[in-house]
Amino acid sequence: MPLVTADNSPRKIILDCDPGHDDAVAMLLAHGNPDIDLLAVTTVVGNQTLEKVTRNALSVATIAGITGVPFAAGCARPLVRTIETAPDIHGESGLDGPALPEPAFGLDERHAVDLIIDTIMAHEPGTVTLVPTAGLTNIALAARKEPRIVERVREVVLMGGGYHVGNWSAVAEFNIKIDPEAAHIVFNESWPVVMVGLDLTHQALATPDVVERIAAIGTKPAQFVVELMDFFAATYKDAQGFDFPPVHDPCAVAYVIDPTVMTTQRVPVDIELNGTLTLGMTVADFRAPAPEDCTTSVAVDLDREKFWNLVIDAIQAIGEPEQAGAAA
Repeated sequence: MPLVTADNSPRKIILDCDPGHDDAVAMLLAHGNPDIDLLAVTTVVGNQTLEKVTRNALSVATIAGITGVPFAAGCARPLVRTIETAPDIHGESGLDGPALPEPAFGLDERHAVDLIIDTIMAHEPGTVTLVPTAGLTNIALAARKEPRIVERVREVVLMGGGYHVGNWSAVAEFNIKIDPEAAHIVFNESWPVVMVGLDLTHQALATPDVVERIAAIGTKPAQFVVELMDFFAATYKDAQGFDFPPVHDPCAVAYVIDPTVMTTQRVPVDIELNGTLTLGMTVADFRAPAPEDCTTSVAVDLDREKFWNLVIDAIQAIGEPEQAGAAA
């Protein structure tokens, strides 16, 4: 059964993202699943520049008919490091492949960090979950600017890292490595952190049977996802040798909807900040049972069928929004 709050209401989330093909699918899952209350969407530099990923987020919202949810742009660069983007995976726009519509609405006037803080402070403690699927710059700055949010957040369920697997280096995952200082802040705060990393997301492959099921829905949002997966499959094959692309970011949203979609293990995790070869590594210490005060856990095994059913059901539920209109 989906995990909902004490009053049986949907789980309230803030999605912090850098769309990005898999971020786009995460947005659709969060919007289309009835057990999620999407409070806000914030963007941060990552897969592409802040300007590009922010426009992409608004275009995805237009395709999906997401209305009444504030969108805000956040940090345009990491805390310390120079900007790294991923055009070899996501293309020059950050969302290459499908034709994107002009956004149907604009941004909230607030900086993403302030929207995150305001949203958390406006809700009862323990009711808002942060779901970052990008570098952790916005989340780290929010925790530093308003420390009271740390004890109010229910948990942080992030896509990033890997306890045995890397992709942006031999041992480090992209979202962590592009801003390891921000990741260090987030992982070392007292809030609960669930790391949905590459060890888990590499099990979420968009195989042909999955893409066929999505195509069979027959709506514009479904066709959008098919076109995303076509482009994503080609770049992942070229860049990393995958036969089918791993769709990382929706895994974090899926965990919030239904934690039984994956198994997790509580284990201390910290971020390597100084290693010449290991910068950005999420170092998980499995040598002994986790201590009582351990606030971090890692995702281990995915129920692939349950995961893809959640995604496909959400796309089906979105239907054919009026705003899904013509591409720019």
